[in-house]
Amino acid sequence: MLQRRTDLAMEAEALWRESAGSTTRLPGVRARETNRKGYALTQVDILDEEGAQALRKPVGTYRTMDVSPYFRSRSEEFSTAAELLAEELTPLLPEEGGVFVAGLGNRAMTPDAIGPLTVEHLLITRHLREILPDFRPVSAAAAGVLGTTGLESAEWVRGLAERSEAAAVIVVDALASRSLDRLCTTVQFSDTGIIPGSGVGNARTALNRESLGIPVISIGVPTVVDSLTLALDLLPEVSQEEIPAPLRSRGAALFVTPRDVDEQILQLSKLIGYGINMALQPGLTVEDVAALLG
Repeated sequence: MLQRRTDLAMEAEALWRESAGSTTRLPGVRARETNRKGYALTQVDILDEEGAQALRKPVGTYRTMDVSPYFRSRSEEFSTAAELLAEELTPLLPEEGGVFVAGLGNRAMTPDAIGPLTVEHLLITRHLREILPDFRPVSAAAAGVLGTTGLESAEWVRGLAERSEAAAVIVVDALASRSLDRLCTTVQFSDTGIIPGSGVGNARTALNRESLGIPVISIGVPTVVDSLTLALDLLPEVSQEEIPAPLRSRGAALFVTPRDVDEQILQLSKLIGYGINMALQPGLTVEDVAALLG
């Protein structure tokens, strides 16, 4: 049976229900949907190993926000979207201690550049503790990918997190979705960490509490969908057996991304950066962050 590729817990939960029937109870998983200020929010809690096996995701909390209203009216919606992103991230963070933010991905490939570009919009405060004693210490880096650095993401993140004496790590990375509609319009927060490259079938060493020894919060944006998953999504009436053989055998190796991905990634990286800043430095407004970033 062909598997639709997705890194989003909300999509994995929906796919399970589609295959099992909407009235079938999914053991070990709790999901709820809300709407705040016009933004759709979904939380999926994987409670035990039975739920983890069903959705093929680690036990933990997955909070997802649909940011498409921002793209429909950017000038009026930026503050609202950034504030909601901060509110979704805050419950996953430890209450105190320094935080290291890792921007994962390849800056030279736009669909994979969300992590490195987000780092450019962060308030870096660890070196200013004497000047800004009320600010939480924040450090960050975007070192690149294995092919350009010779280092696994887990290696440099672990080293820099230890060196900066971080109490938690936030990793920002690109994900894969099962749906065109969610590309560059969805942000997922999770307290389970992340496996870099898993969305495109190039999984590397996991970044999580087990590998780093401290909480790892992941922020992911789906920027690609593989062509086989796309075909199954666009042609729901077609059975998997009716998918042409060439697409069945090679489709998972071809990825599709929005035609205006360059502009969307630039906008999203700024939005996420501001959301992280306001979650780590409670009390700051969007205007405060803009002024501090200069």
